[in-house]
Amino acid sequence: MMARGLRWGIVGATTIAREWMIGAIRESGGEVVSVMSSNAERGKAYARENGIPHSTKSLSTLLGKDIDAVYIATTNDKHKAQTLAAAKAGIHVLCEKPLALKLSDAHQMVAACKTAGVVMGTNHHLRNAATIRAIRDAVAGGKIGKPLFARVFHAVHLPPHLQGWRIKDAKAGSGVVMDITVHDADTLRFVLGEEPVSVTAYTQQGGMGGSGIEDGVMGVVRFKSGLLAQFHDAFTTEYAATGFEVHGSEGSVIGTNCMKQRPVGDVVLRDATGERKLEIKPENLYVSSVTAFQNAVRGKGQPAATGEDGIRSMALALAALKSARTGREALVEPGL
Repeated sequence: MMARGLRWGIVGATTIAREWMIGAIRESGGEVVSVMSSNAERGKAYARENGIPHSTKSLSTLLGKDIDAVYIATTNDKHKAQTLAAAKAGIHVLCEKPLALKLSDAHQMVAACKTAGVVMGTNHHLRNAATIRAIRDAVAGGKIGKPLFARVFHAVHLPPHLQGWRIKDAKAGSGVVMDITVHDADTLRFVLGEEPVSVTAYTQQGGMGGSGIEDGVMGVVRFKSGLLAQFHDAFTTEYAATGFEVHGSEGSVIGTNCMKQRPVGDVVLRDATGERKLEIKPENLYVSSVTAFQNAVRGKGQPAATGEDGIRSMALALAALKSARTGREALVEPGL
């Protein structure tokens, strides 16, 4: 049980770490000790600009810097090796989604952390949003009766500074499904409290993605109870709004502008008595994620999203890609 905050290493000098995670670690009482970048000069500049005392090109050097945890935010193809190295060093792991490119790799990552006795979390930030939690509480509390349908609108415009490997490098795990649909998968599971069994999806190349890389997708997920969920994700829709809705036998709960990194959006409940806005208390999604992870390291609860949650969200995303490729409904088979 640690009295002090965690000492963190950042694996990947990335935009998400700079814009969200470094601040969240510090606000949660942690300390960012070092950053690893494959480009030494970029790493030095990144460390200097973000007040990090040390930078390195070497993962082993970073893991040897007397750190407690790593935040892994490199391209998807690198997550497995970096997680296995951290687990072997006895260091806790908070990994970006998707955990890997193959389910077998994700299983190996989770197993390695369990064997090493370290905490592993998946950085599915949306389940920390006050809006999403309000929707979940309304569903779990029976406010809409039996849930019948859900809809997720998560089509956005990928800004130019993020349009690198996500739309160009298939080997790194590019495309909208592994970047955004994987978040929908986790959020649907979190809100509905049940598991998906199959998915039918169609992908699109709308002009942003490179050859063979999808930048848009629509699909329908079937859950164990028979509930159906629709999702729409894209990198190409600059003027679309995001949202999350659940429609039941006795009412509907509707979240608008809520599939965001920022703590924004509203939630409305509609039933026989009329329509009313639910009270929410917005909090920084990433601070909530880091706080839960740090508490888990201290033996208090679990990360907001566990490694197993990461496997399950990956399984749905991979099934969506299989469905789009084959033109048939695909089973969601996480192997858990």
